[in-house]
Amino acid sequence: MTTLLRSGCMARGLRFILLCVLIASCCAAGMGTAVAQGGTSGMSTGSSSSGAQSSESAGQSTTQSSMPGANQSMLYPGEDFQLGPGDLITITVFLQPEYQSTVRVDLDGNVKLPFIGSVNLKGLTVRAAQTLIADRLREGEFYRHPEVTIKVLDTVNSTVTITGEVQRIVPVSTQRSLKDVLLTAGGLPANASHTIKIVRPGLTEPIVVNLGTDLASSDTANVPVYPHDFIQISRASVVYVLGAFARQGSVPLDQAAPLTLLQLAALSGGINFEGSYKDLRLIRTVGTERKVVDVDIKKVRDGKAPDPVLQANDILFLPTNEMKAVLKSMGAGGILGIATVLLAIHNY
Repeated sequence: MTTLLRSGCMARGLRFILLCVLIASCCAAGMGTAVAQGGTSGMSTGSSSSGAQSSESAGQSTTQSSMPGANQSMLYPGEDFQLGPGDLITITVFLQPEYQSTVRVDLDGNVKLPFIGSVNLKGLTVRAAQTLIADRLREGEFYRHPEVTIKVLDTVNSTVTITGEVQRIVPVSTQRSLKDVLLTAGGLPANASHTIKIVRPGLTEPIVVNLGTDLASSDTANVPVYPHDFIQISRASVVYVLGAFARQGSVPLDQAAPLTLLQLAALSGGINFEGSYKDLRLIRTVGTERKVVDVDIKKVRDGKAPDPVLQANDILFLPTNEMKAVLKSMGAGGILGIATVLLAIHNY
């Protein structure tokens, strides 16, 4: 009997212990689940907060990335605005940050864009230009459904007229440098003078600008040019070759590099058989008079005397055999007279 009682007590105690262990396990499991759910919830909240911050940060980044580069004077006159030469525009594609190009419409109405090259926008409205560029991008299979946006950064409302050796009309909205205007017009040709005149309404005298020998590096070329200005580009000074040369006539002085006596003789094709170096004369205009300059061409040729740099309106004159007898009797006056007659004949 005593043994049975002890066995029953032990069984009940064992069941109690098992029940306590089961309850403890359930509580632990519940707490673990709660903790896990709380951690997951916390992580989700943190992730959501992080996502919101990331989204906000991305939004700020997008805004900031577009704002610093944007010109405060940016214009957006509407999609019916008609584009023309000189307009400065920015082309972007929606959700494609890698595609952005800021270009100025050239004198022919063309712009060069990434992927599609040259596109003519002259006379098109902003809306039509956006459609045209989008079509080109889609046809080239660069984007499936590109949404192109064009913003006008600077629009031209007036022009500068260039006359003389360069005849162009260059758009100028408010102000551009003389260098920029001349480069837009194609630069200076070889026969153009590097001394430029700017005729400005309201000024009694023109503005004279000496560009030096190199337009690209000239500091004076940064002088501002305004709408309605006239830029006068005259022909460069010339020197003349007359007499017993293979080619006679005028040779323009390239102001980017000096022209020497021997270089001019070479450019004229050299001396014909009826002439000789010893009879060569250099006639220079000083003020309103022409004078014969003493030059020993043989010493120059042999490197014993410096090769003189020619000046504007210099005449390199080499008489033929027929002229020599006349010149002997007439002296320097005869040289000047014959040179003047020949020069008049060639200019005529």
